Amino acid sequence: MSAPAPPTATDRNDSARRLFRGLPPRYDLLAELLSFGQNGRWRRTMIDQVVAARPGTVLDVATGTAGVARELARRAGADVTGIDLTEQMLRRGQAAVAEDGHADRIRLAVGRAEQLPFADATFDALTFTYLMRYVADPPATLRELARVVRPGGVIASLEFHIPAQPAWRGLWWLYTRVGLPALGALAGRSWYEVGRFLGPSISEHGRHWPVARMLAAWHEAGIVAVDHHVMSLGGGVVMWGVRAGG
Repeated sequence: MSAPAPPTATDRNDSARRLFRGLPPRYDLLAELLSFGQNGRWRRTMIDQVVAARPGTVLDVATGTAGVARELARRAGADVTGIDLTEQMLRRGQAAVAEDGHADRIRLAVGRAEQLPFADATFDALTFTYLMRYVADPPATLRELARVVRPGGVIASLEFHIPAQPAWRGLWWLYTRVGLPALGALAGRSWYEVGRFLGPSISEHGRHWPVARMLAAWHEAGIVAVDHHVMSLGGGVVMWGVRAGG
């Protein structure tokens, strides 16, 4: 089966481009600060699932400034392709790749998760981070992601989550509705917009796609041995599984 037709924009894609195009210069540092240092820990847990499988090639979707791609190249020794909607983020990622000395192992390109420009079973593994809130049809996107992974290949993801325990959920709501916008405002208008957007976005996604429903969508996309780990008192969730047929 040949690669799909060239991508076209969607409303959610356009929203993601607008939201992130002003962030690259301080994205990595501020992402850690705004998550109280948890982003890196969650990301390492996701990458652990991939490293254990010793893949030779990995696709990192929604790669942003290539933080996951760079860690995959370093820890797994894999050849990594990273795609993202936002050219400004990719330019910052390319500079970081060069600084790390991984330019021979990492290729970055503009692309959409909904229409990947790769043939079936191209990669040994795939990762995606904070992606599903920015696509219109998560089940269709999962099927497309699974399509480009070889049978038996690992697929792993990271997403924000809403704490289940009422007291922690109340603190989470206060932080995402008041704390994040306030911290973002200190960093500039672009970060204020992200801080104001993030809490409602996570809440909406959690209502429509609770963990149980998302795990079912993974299974329906042809991913087996699906598991997950809720982290940091419910603030983040890592999911992983294996492309069926291996």
